[in-house]
Amino acid sequence: MLMRKIGFAPLCALLALPLLGATGDGPDFKTVLGKHWQVSKQFTIDVANAMPAEDYDFKPNPEEMSFGQVMAHIAQANNAAFARVSGLKAPDVPEIMQKARKDLSTHLDKDLVVKFLTDSFNFCEQALKEITPEQMAKMSGPEGRQLSGHEVLWSYFTHTAHHRGQAEVYLRVKNIKPPAYRF
Repeated sequence: MLMRKIGFAPLCALLALPLLGATGDGPDFKTVLGKHWQVSKQFTIDVANAMPAEDYDFKPNPEEMSFGQVMAHIAQANNAAFARVSGLKAPDVPEIMQKARKDLSTHLDKDLVVKFLTDSFNFCEQALKEITPEQMAKMSGPEGRQLSGHEVLWSYFTHTAHHRGQAEVYLRVKNIKPPAYRF
């Protein structure tokens, strides 16, 4: 019954919280998330760098985002989530990336995307350092779907992993071996 009320993914996130020190029985959430955010940062940037620049427009079918758009999407989503919880202003999204959100045929340059992705992870690291316990506990979002700051950050850590996995599939379709998985 609980799963029907809040959904499977949020339920999994809630069940995972004690594993991340959310109960006070170990390192605090910010310490644990910060550690894993560093690993995610390097792994995601390595995945972004594995695709040759000439293939940043690659997508397995017309309805999908291109590889470059997937990487830009990760950065934009993380910026928004960490800005939402911290109250800090997210980095500006380059105009070409704003256009690419609406027009899936928009070309995104590899160097621009990798820089934006790197800057995004750096912003998120800084925001995480500044987030207070009150901000972690504060509920936000639409009625019936509110999440604490803690849950928002965890869900976007998961969001990054989801789209990084999508990007790894794009690499394999191009016969490029993705960087070795690490956690």
